[in-house]
Amino acid sequence: QVQLVESGGGSVQAGGSLRLSCAASGYTSSSYCMAWFRQAPGKEREGVATIYRRDGNTYYADSVKGRFTISQDSAKNTLFLQMNSLKPEDTAMYYCAVYARYGGGWCSLFESAYEYWGQGTQVTVSS
Repeated sequence: QVQLVESGGGSVQAGGSLRLSCAASGYTSSSYCMAWFRQAPGKEREGVATIYRRDGNTYYADSVKGRFTISQDSAKNTLFLQMNSLKPEDTAMYYCAVYARYGGGWCSLFESAYEYWGQGTQVTVSS
């Protein structure tokens, strides 16, 4: 049984930082992509950042490039999202997700590609 459990969300003032974690278990594929998505109230879920397990390649949405960093601790099966210079528009429920991928190239930022999802952790940024 695949489980993804996010943690680290909270409330912070604009300009502050948060570090999200996603503990993964039960996923048997040796090559996969992991990603962070977010969904603000009344908006569609959007991809934030991805990382490819095989080579560590990362990809970011333009809205977070230069402020957020995705990383992984493969030994502990944990995904991270370091979020700096937070803005009120970053307020959302943040989800981690995973799908099996092989070969070269980049991980998808489309949610339809992802097989498993966590329950989410709330991030609220006040001005």
